[in-house]
Amino acid sequence: MTKKLLPVLALLTVAVALVVTGCGSGVPSNSVATVDGTPIKKAEFDHWLSVAARQSVAPGSTATPAVPDPPTYAKCVAALQSQPTPKGQTKPSAAALKAQCQQQYNGLKTQVMQFLIQSQWLLKEADARNLTAKPAAVQKQLDDQIKQSFPKKADFNKFLKTSGMTMQDLLFRVKVDVLTQQVRQKVVAGKDKVSPAAISTYYNKNKTRFAQPERRDLLVVLTKTKAKADQAKAALQSGTAWKTVAKKYSIDQASKAQGGKLPGVAKGQQEKSFDTAIFSAKKNVIVGPVKTQFGYYVFKVTNITAASQQTEQQAHDTIVNLLRSQQQQTAINNFVKDYQKKYKGKTDCAKNFVIDSCKNAPKTKTSTAPVSGAAPQQTPAPAPSSTTGK
Repeated sequence: MTKKLLPVLALLTVAVALVVTGCGSGVPSNSVATVDGTPIKKAEFDHWLSVAARQSVAPGSTATPAVPDPPTYAKCVAALQSQPTPKGQTKPSAAALKAQCQQQYNGLKTQVMQFLIQSQWLLKEADARNLTAKPAAVQKQLDDQIKQSFPKKADFNKFLKTSGMTMQDLLFRVKVDVLTQQVRQKVVAGKDKVSPAAISTYYNKNKTRFAQPERRDLLVVLTKTKAKADQAKAALQSGTAWKTVAKKYSIDQASKAQGGKLPGVAKGQQEKSFDTAIFSAKKNVIVGPVKTQFGYYVFKVTNITAASQQTEQQAHDTIVNLLRSQQQQTAINNFVKDYQKKYKGKTDCAKNFVIDSCKNAPKTKTSTAPVSGAAPQQTPAPAPSSTTGK
C-alpha cells in the first residue's frame, strides 16, 4: 500500500566517485548526525527505525514487529521467541535470535540514516534555491493520493496504524516530492532547447539509425534431409497448397504453425547460405533445397519491402527528443555529483551511526545516494525534526 500511495522518489540519482574522509565532531549527545549544523535527533531515528521494522514484516503476517533494540536486543529477542516455530524445525537459541536482531538492526539503521540525512540535504538545497512547498498544495496532493489508494477511510486508518506513520510523516513525504520536482526543474531549466545545427549534425552522423533495410516475406519448408526437401518442392510445384506441404514436411514448428509463413526477414538475420539465397531470389519463384546447419530449406519470396531512409525532416522530432533528454540528463548528472560532494562534506555522524553519506565515513570508491529525501523501498519516508517537530 505504501508504494502505491507514496512512490519511491528516486529522481536525480547517479553513481559518483566520492573519496572523502575525516573525523566526526559537533554531534549533540541526543542526536545521531548533523547536516550543516542541523541535528537529526535520536528520537527521530528511533521513530523511523520502528516504522522500518514494521515495513519489513512479510505481507499478511500477524507477527508483532521485532524492533531491534541494541545493545542487548532483549525486546527483539523476546518478540522473536514469542513467534511460533514452523513444524519440523528446531526453535532457535537466544544467541542465534540476538544475531538475527543485530543483523536486522544494521540493515535498517543504514537505510534510515541514509534517508534522514538525504532528507536534510534536499531541504538545505531547496532553501538555498529559495524553493518552497506551499502547505495547501502539499495537503491537496496528499488528499488526492489518499483518495486514489484508499477509497474507504477505514482502510487508510488501518494503514496508519499498521505502518506506524502519522499524517505529519505523510505530509513531509509529499513535501519532499514537491521540492524534489522543483529542484529538478531548476537544474534542467533551459536544457530543452536544441539548435538546428545540433539536429543536422546528429542526423548526418547517425543516418543508419533512421534507415530501414529491405525486408522480404517468405513461405518456407524446412526438412531434415535433402530427399524430404525434394519431395516437398515437388509437391509445391504440382500445386499443393503451401500450408499443406509445410504441415506434412516442415520441422520448423514456428513457421509450420503459420502455414509456412516467415515474414519480415532482413539481410543478415538468417544463416549465410540461406540469407544469400533469400536476397538473390525472384519474387514468387520456388527455390531450394538450400542446405543449412538446421536442415534443407525450400522457400518462396512472396513480398519485398524496399529499403527506406528517413529524411532529416522526418527524423526531426525523434532527434529533438533524444538530444533534449541527453542535455537534461547531463545537467542532472553534473548537479548530483557536486550536490553529493557538497553535502557529504557538511554531514557529521555520531560514532555508532556512521554511513557512507557521512563526512567521517571510511573511504569509499562510489556512492549512489539519491538527491531526494527518498528512502530505499523498505525504509519509511523522512520526517526531519525541524519540520515535523518529532
